[in-house]
Amino acid sequence: MARILLAEDDDSLRGFLTRGLERAGYEVRACADGDEALEALPEAEWDLLLTDIVMPGADGIEVARRAAILQPDLRIMFITGFAAVALAAQESAPRGAKVLSKPIHLREIVAEVERMVAA
Repeated sequence: MARILLAEDDDSLRGFLTRGLERAGYEVRACADGDEALEALPEAEWDLLLTDIVMPGADGIEVARRAAILQPDLRIMFITGFAAVALAAQESAPRGAKVLSKPIHLREIVAEVERMVAA
């Protein structure tokens, strides 16, 4: 079972994503912000980091950079509601990171997660 580290500051979206990904067969560690995600990084060997970009504390880009150093094979996917942030993220994110724009359907996220984990 693939392990996903999820960082999303919106409580309802975090719960929605966690439930959907768990139903799809993934183990999910949900974090309320970037700082919590940074603390969770050493807890396990993660297969995927799924993170919002704009969050209190450490933003998603910082979380991804640190995660890529600690776990170089980690796949990274960003979700954001800000188009300009999404464009900037593509330039400053670790190589191979995927950026999805909100709003997004759960089906689409699960399909992207499946593709990234299988790669």
